[in-house]
Amino acid sequence: MNEEENLKVGNIDFSKLNVSHIINSMKATAFNARRLAYAAELYREMVTGNYFIFLTLAGAMIPAGMRNIVAGMMEKGFISCLVTTGANVVHEIIDALGIGHEIGKDYADDVKLAGENKNRIYDVFVDQHAFEEVENFLSPIISQLDGNLSTPELMREVGKRIKDKNSFLRVAYEKEIPVFSPTLHDSIFGLHLSIYRKKTFYLDFLKDINQILDLCFQKIPLGVVIVGGGVPKNFTLQAMLLAEGFDAAIQITTDSPQWGGLSGATLSEAKSWCKLKEEAKEVTVYCDATIALPFLYAYLLDSL
Repeated sequence: MNEEENLKVGNIDFSKLNVSHIINSMKATAFNARRLAYAAELYREMVTGNYFIFLTLAGAMIPAGMRNIVAGMMEKGFISCLVTTGANVVHEIIDALGIGHEIGKDYADDVKLAGENKNRIYDVFVDQHAFEEVENFLSPIISQLDGNLSTPELMREVGKRIKDKNSFLRVAYEKEIPVFSPTLHDSIFGLHLSIYRKKTFYLDFLKDINQILDLCFQKIPLGVVIVGGGVPKNFTLQAMLLAEGFDAAIQITTDSPQWGGLSGATLSEAKSWCKLKEEAKEVTVYCDATIALPFLYAYLLDSL
């Protein structure tokens, strides 16, 4: 497969859709095609049933071109809360600043890329100057902050200063959708917090816990869509150790459960921890999220 040099990573065009009949017909197939159909059906049930829906987003989903899906889910009311990594937040800012990511190759000469000030994320490249622009954007915001803020409160401060209307951080600010980033310190954003914060400003992760617990104690149906796994998955599910458990759950992962890692842990296993209710509907799709997530989003757009 040959890629054109300097071609930017873009967004999937969802303007012309007719996929619901394909997804529905997958229920008569097997393996992960059938699982994807069940996941789409369950997601639609959560949306039409007015569930409060958490989306947990790990991995390099924003550099991979998934940002318009996240923003679109917020705009359409398909998610009520986002829990993601600091890395996805940083790369969202890169796109929101108009810099973007470049289509690359997974078999590139990485030493040569370093000499060209390019960073590689599998088959996506991002110029080093992008992170310099992130620093230029974030440093004046961080230096003005005072007091103890949770990551959702910090993301609101960032989102309201983003001009790109297609940014999920901007949409989250406008829609008052909380964005948690429990690994924000484990990112370039975290490095800038360390450098530019005043001594009177603290990022308070205990406030994060209290705020997500408040969301989990709502007396309404609660659902979760887990993309990847990792800390966003655990941070969201562990809140249910004190609450009553999710009513419905969808997981998209490429990890297997037999290795004992969290990202491959089954949703049935989560029932043993009471993170999901005993009667909760759940389905795991073993698939690359860059394939499954667009199909789920397209199904919702086409069928609702």
